[in-house]
Amino acid sequence: MNWKDAISDFKDYLKIERGLSINSIMSYEHDLIKLTKFLDVNKKIKPLQLDSEIIKEFIKHLSKDVSPSSQSRIISGIKSFYEYLLFEKLIKSNPLAEIEQPKTQRKLPDTLSIEEINLMVSKIEKNKNEYYRNIAIIETIYGCGLRVSELIHLKLSDLHLDEDFLKVTGKGNKQRLVPISQINKKCIMNYLKKSRSKNKINPTQTDTLFLNRRGKGLTRAMIFTIVKNLTKLAGIKKNISPHTFRHSFATHLLENGADLKTIQQMLGHESITTTEIYTHLDNKALVNVMKRFHPRS
Repeated sequence: MNWKDAISDFKDYLKIERGLSINSIMSYEHDLIKLTKFLDVNKKIKPLQLDSEIIKEFIKHLSKDVSPSSQSRIISGIKSFYEYLLFEKLIKSNPLAEIEQPKTQRKLPDTLSIEEINLMVSKIEKNKNEYYRNIAIIETIYGCGLRVSELIHLKLSDLHLDEDFLKVTGKGNKQRLVPISQINKKCIMNYLKKSRSKNKINPTQTDTLFLNRRGKGLTRAMIFTIVKNLTKLAGIKKNISPHTFRHSFATHLLENGADLKTIQQMLGHESITTTEIYTHLDNKALVNVMKRFHPRS
């Protein structure tokens, strides 16, 4: 088995068996291409011939110009590839099974305050055709804590506004129900009545919620552009991306008393350990918890 065929089969497995998105599959492919390029230069080794010693050489090579966090992600991707080969009984053991991940410092991403979010919403230009749509986008990605991929794939048939929730399709095509606030619901209804209904909609996109001027679904890049422009107009100096709203959603829930398990369910995390990175508390909040609950305070 050569690398080209092995990677192609792995991509089919990720798409069909695991239901991963195109972006996730491309990320796995990118990790494997890095390995094959290293092997092409240094050794002519086929997928089934790889051993732990060669992997260690590859990691040493990576460490010269790749950060520990990126190294960790690449190793994880390659390890998944060999787990697939093991599953298919093409190998007897995973050569990365005993390979330790580089130690990385968990960096907490920036969050937005309610005031900053309101400021960004206020900067959406009222005289633009996209006014109601962009308000609904910001309110939905923050108010429901969605990933960008989840936002752009929302459908009209996913809206259950009378029952106050959305049906969201997350990673691995796993579906979850997410509550929607009255403010968020009002923004979506305004968009549907005052903007989307006036669009000439592409016949293939009739069920897609958020559309561009040409009546087609929005891309990830468009959501990033909207957020970056509003950040600049609001004069916010933080490193803000669409994912910042998801992190802010989780942080604000925690600060107002929500438990980790509930937040995990709403974010669509398989493991609660993933949720913990979203749920840091600032020092003031920690002090308040101590004062309220510790018997010696």
